[in-house]
Amino acid sequence: MDSLASRHIGISTDDTEIMLKKIGVKSLDELIEKTIPSNILLKEPLVLPETLSEHEYAKHIAELAAKNKIYTSYIGMGWYNTITPAVIQRNVFENPVWYTSYTPYQAEVSQGRLEALINFQTVICDLTAMPLANCSLLDEATAAAEAVTMMYALRSREQQKAGANVVFVDEHIFPQTLAVINTRAIPQGIEIRTGKYQELKYTSDIFACVLQYPNSNGNIENYTAFTQKAHEANYKVAVAADILSLALLVPPEEWGADIVFGSTQRLGTPLFYGGPSAAYFATRDEYKRNMPGRIIGLSKDKYGKLCYRMALQTREQHIKREKATSNICTSQALLAIMAGFYAVYHGAKGITAIAKRIHSITASLEKAICSLKYKQVNDQYFDTLRFVLPEYVSAQQIRTIALGKEVNLRYFDNGDVGFSIDETTNSASAITLLSIFAIAAGKDYPKENDNVQLDTINKSLKRQSPFLTHEIFQKYHTETEMMRYIKRLDRKDISLTHSMISLGSCTMKLNAASELLPLSRPEFTNIHPLAPEEQATGYRELIDNLSEMLKVITGLTGVSLQPNSGAAGEYAGLRVIRSYLESIRQGHRNKVLIPASAHGTNPASAIQAGFDTITCACDERGNVDMKDLKEKAESNRKELAALMITYPSTHGIFETEIKEICR
Repeated sequence: MDSLASRHIGISTDDTEIMLKKIGVKSLDELIEKTIPSNILLKEPLVLPETLSEHEYAKHIAELAAKNKIYTSYIGMGWYNTITPAVIQRNVFENPVWYTSYTPYQAEVSQGRLEALINFQTVICDLTAMPLANCSLLDEATAAAEAVTMMYALRSREQQKAGANVVFVDEHIFPQTLAVINTRAIPQGIEIRTGKYQELKYTSDIFACVLQYPNSNGNIENYTAFTQKAHEANYKVAVAADILSLALLVPPEEWGADIVFGSTQRLGTPLFYGGPSAAYFATRDEYKRNMPGRIIGLSKDKYGKLCYRMALQTREQHIKREKATSNICTSQALLAIMAGFYAVYHGAKGITAIAKRIHSITASLEKAICSLKYKQVNDQYFDTLRFVLPEYVSAQQIRTIALGKEVNLRYFDNGDVGFSIDETTNSASAITLLSIFAIAAGKDYPKENDNVQLDTINKSLKRQSPFLTHEIFQKYHTETEMMRYIKRLDRKDISLTHSMISLGSCTMKLNAASELLPLSRPEFTNIHPLAPEEQATGYRELIDNLSEMLKVITGLTGVSLQPNSGAAGEYAGLRVIRSYLESIRQGHRNKVLIPASAHGTNPASAIQAGFDTITCACDERGNVDMKDLKEKAESNRKELAALMITYPSTHGIFETEIKEICR
């Protein structure tokens, strides 16, 4: 009874016998034989490691966790240590009411989650000053790529006619963001041009610009004049903004941004070695029908009572398929909910105090380290400093001293050294940071007055507008009040804690408690994704173990765990196909056959990957119409790049002719 399968998969032996008798078969094996085509049914069990009991698994995962080394990371670059309020960790992150609920298609049994998500949208709208936000995307880099695709679709008729296809990206953007923008832009026929925004030549082939605020070095740029010039040239402007910095800085909407996106990781989501965190995406109201992701809206019922529901779904893949605005039909709902609750718990005053404290510690460290003859290059900053080292100090010296104190810093290619302060930084850790630079310089470090709050941000860059003014952000600032609010919301939802969820499709909430408990271990939560690999040995072993098992399960020789949703996985697979065809000089093949029974993301992903789609008909039982498939495959044989099939189909059908279809 200690096995995972016996406690978490399937039903009891007695219930199984009753159901098998009702179906008209004698055993589960017979049922499987009647369900899955015989020509693809495994004849022998998969060769996988021996299964573990829950107790054995707990021991195994603890051993993996112990191989990770928790150093204090000030690397920044989009990931920052944060404090998850205990009331949110205990009552949301570790609560199956929140992590086993299904996509809120049925609004009447999802009012709790929908309210929590509209809280998230309100936080984003308020901090960015944009009028509209979605309820999260997968990550900041993906959100950047989505912004580029959206701005491409929003080109004026004149720009489309002139073939404007260039996006200018300021060179001081996070490298992972630029990489994903490039990957996604290539098949769309979009050219990426990088450089200094101050030196941009406003040519007619450009249709949009992407900026980072503060930039990747940590400098706060005043983009007001640039944005004005960009708009005069009919360019759209998208901005990757640090969400916590917007408590102190002029929000992007107030200096003209058309799209604002970024990560909400530092609003209470642990680092998770770069694992999941909710991205945000906000835009102007006139662009709402082009915005990717889900939007939560308000309605009134026939009695005039307010209720929440998903809005503008006609943009999405399950309705629009290949004409959808994006291939992403999911979100980081649980982590977006946590970020929203973080803002509810702290309110505007609390978030402002956190941001001011971070900036003050940063300013104090700048003053102290510069007194040691280091030169700090950021004129204006929020939380990030970059230092040019004295001639007698090397980056390797600093690295050695820092690692000796179990500290990770950021090391630039040109020899500069930097760090980003975060919510967890206190006086003791600031002294440790200062001592690293002092020891490297061979000097005593100065003592600073902890009680003086410093502020070095120029007045022209400071936020004046209020945020989080709705009453929901004023009420729940004690643990008891917050706990009761979370509980009121979770009572409005249906999850696996209430009943089985008969809906299936691509979201199966069957994660056992023993599988999720390790996610709260600090050895997994507190590792920065850019930390040295030797600090993440446990993570690497876990990733390698899973990859090897997936190779056996799929029968394939290579595995990537990078895609963070089904749609992202589809896209990755299609890009592999495209790259392979180009490598064998077959890049002209640009058509993908997709059965009508395929999930709606399939045709949307194919379009995003630069392919044209051809829809194959299905028969009255939901199977692929073989005659139609053969005719379309034959008539397009010279341009055909791939067949894309959902298996089993969205009708739940295992195609009996699957081998013939692939052949």
